[in-house]
Amino acid sequence: MSRPFSVEFLQVTAVSKLSPQMRRISFAGDGLAEAITAEPDQQLKLYFPRPGHSEYPPPAEDFGAWYQGYLSMPEEVRPWMRSYTVRSYDPETCTLDVDFLLHRHAGPATRWAIDAQPGDRIGRFGPSAMFGRRIPLSTRLAEADWVLLAGDESAIPAMSTIIEACSRPMRAFIRSPYEYPMQTWGALDLHWGDPLDAVRGASLPAGRPFCWLAGEAGLVRDLRRHLVGERGIARSDIEFTGYWRSTLTQDDPPTAADLADAQELLAQG
Repeated sequence: MSRPFSVEFLQVTAVSKLSPQMRRISFAGDGLAEAITAEPDQQLKLYFPRPGHSEYPPPAEDFGAWYQGYLSMPEEVRPWMRSYTVRSYDPETCTLDVDFLLHRHAGPATRWAIDAQPGDRIGRFGPSAMFGRRIPLSTRLAEADWVLLAGDESAIPAMSTIIEACSRPMRAFIRSPYEYPMQTWGALDLHWGDPLDAVRGASLPAGRPFCWLAGEAGLVRDLRRHLVGERGIARSDIEFTGYWRSTLTQDDPPTAADLADAQELLAQG
C-alpha cells in the first residue's frame, strides 16, 4: 500500500562532495520503497532541528493532524521545514540521494548539510511526484514536441532527473559557477551561463514546447515573462517554481509577486 504522504524519519548513510557548493547526502528510512516512484522531480519536505534540539514531532500517517501538531510547537523548538528533490533512489540498498546546494548566506538547511554525518536523523514528509501538480510531469514531457529547461544551480538536482527521464529533444540553460555532468538518453543541447540572456538569444524549435523553470524567484519570473510575452508560449505549457528569494528567506512572509505567482499556478491547475 502506497504511503507517499506519511511523516517519518531519515537517517544519513553517506555524505559526498559534488562541488564546493553542492553536497550529496544519502539517506535510509522506513517507507521509502512504497513512497518513491519512477517519476522525475519527486519532492519531499525535510525538517531541520533548531540549535540545541534534536526532537521531532512523532511519525504519523495522518499528515493533517501531524501538521497541526507541528504548527502548535513553540517556535524555539519547532524544526525548520524545507523542500528538496529526490535526486536518485537505489532499490537494492533502499537509500535515496538528496543534493544540497550550500547557499552563501547559510540558512538552516545549509548549516545542517555542512555538518551532516552518517547516523544523523532528520524528519521527512513525502516524497511525492505530485506536489503542486495535477498532471504527472512524465505526461507533460511525453505530450511535448520539445522541452526547455532553465534555472540556476539550485535547479540542477531536479533538472537532472528530468533530463535522465525525457526522450524528447531538450534545451537546458543553467546559471552555475560549476558544471555538473548530465546523463541523458534523449537529445540534449546544454548551455552553462546566464539563462535569461541565453534564452532570449536562442533560436527555439518549432512545435509544442514544455518549459520547466526553477531557481531564484526573480530569475524564474523574468524567464516566464519572456517566454509568454515575447515568445508567445502558452502559460499552460510552462511549469515554474521559485525555490528561493535573493533578499528573503523561506521563513519570511510572501511578497505581492510571490502571491501573484501562486495565484497563477492555481489558475493553471
